[in-house]
Amino acid sequence: MATVSKPRFSSSRQSADNSLPYRSPRRSKPAERRKGQAGMALWFLGLCVSLLFFYIVKVFIPPAIEARSAILIHAETGRVLYAQRADLPLPPASMAKMMTELMVMDAVSSGRHDWNETVAVSRYAEKAPGSQVGMKSGETYTLREMFEALIIHSANDAAIAIAEHLAGSEREFVDSMNRRAREIGLSGRTVFANASGLTAKDLSGFPEAASEGETVMTARDAAMLARWLLQNYPDVVEVTSKRDLSIPQKGISLHTTNLMLPGEPYAYDGSDGFKTGYTRSAGYCFTGTAARNGVRLISVVLGTGHAEQRFTETQKLMDYGFRRQNAILGLFSIHI
Repeated sequence: MATVSKPRFSSSRQSADNSLPYRSPRRSKPAERRKGQAGMALWFLGLCVSLLFFYIVKVFIPPAIEARSAILIHAETGRVLYAQRADLPLPPASMAKMMTELMVMDAVSSGRHDWNETVAVSRYAEKAPGSQVGMKSGETYTLREMFEALIIHSANDAAIAIAEHLAGSEREFVDSMNRRAREIGLSGRTVFANASGLTAKDLSGFPEAASEGETVMTARDAAMLARWLLQNYPDVVEVTSKRDLSIPQKGISLHTTNLMLPGEPYAYDGSDGFKTGYTRSAGYCFTGTAARNGVRLISVVLGTGHAEQRFTETQKLMDYGFRRQNAILGLFSIHI
């Protein structure tokens, strides 16, 4: 009898063509999982380090400043945020008037003089070259009017008239300026030769001029002088922040030389002072200040190449300072 073969049925555990054996899915071992997680962590750490590097470059690498000398300081602490040949004595031009401002504030705050007292204009004051109000010999102005003309319009006639009024002569006034400079901590590298910041050549035809020497100032001392004024006479910003001065009875209308104030061509958020300067030997100079979110910065540039550059370079310094400050505050505000 023939044997009948029984049909073979494919196992349900084999593939449809019965050619590949069934294999159970493999599960990752714990070590392999840890290896993958470590790789991801290293990748993420590398990304964070790269981002932090570019952030530091953007925020903390200082700008290139096109000036013979420059500095940026934190007004409250005096901490230096940027310095470029900051201790090099250079002609400051009318930035020297900051010291004249301080002498006026000293005189008024001590009670020796009053804002409403009259100041006479001498021939020397009338004829002084450079920026002027247009005062005439024999005219009188109030000390307040002279002070505002000195700051807002950088008036040389006002500077000389103030010096002669407070000290009897510009020579005596300059002696007082230099003594006071040492008292408030300015270095011996800074020396005042007159009340206006004009050069010896500018004043060579005036025997009344204080000396035949030159005024020189370091950027560091200029910043410290502005800081001293702001800390001890904070009301000075009421004048340094003004764009215009009008003396109707004299038919005088003056405009600011500080083009970083609000509404001016180089307006900068928070700017409220401080003092410009220019002579041929000094170049274009500027001490500036701005306050944002409770932080005040003071910058100085000496010897820039043209009138606009003193403001654009100041903007670079201020931007750098406020970026740094905001970054530091942001880091401290992170809650872990």
